[in-house]
Amino acid sequence: MSYLHKNLADGRWFKMSFFNQMANIGSEIGRAVSWREKNSEYGRQALERGLELLDLTISDTRNKLRLKELCRLREILVDHFVFDNDYHSTDKQWQGYFYAFNFAARAKY
Repeated sequence: MSYLHKNLADGRWFKMSFFNQMANIGSEIGRAVSWREKNSEYGRQALERGLELLDLTISDTRNKLRLKELCRLREILVDHFVFDNDYHSTDKQWQGYFYAFNFAARAKY
């Protein structure tokens, strides 16, 4: 399989904490939101990168107890950006969802 994030797929991704993984996914989804209206191609590319990172997170064995949530997240993201938005999610909700992971990734414990 050919990855957009080759260096992350080679193992670096699996050394990151769950919060860092989700914050990075959120960065790409944020870009998808920002670019969707300005340049649909850039928005699509950002979504693809975000979904690739989410797929890497799903494949991370440390996240097996989160598998249901991660798979549902992927389903709803694709519904929001590609299909009919049957779940009625909004750009603002996505930004809020991922903001929490960004905050947690930067917190000092």
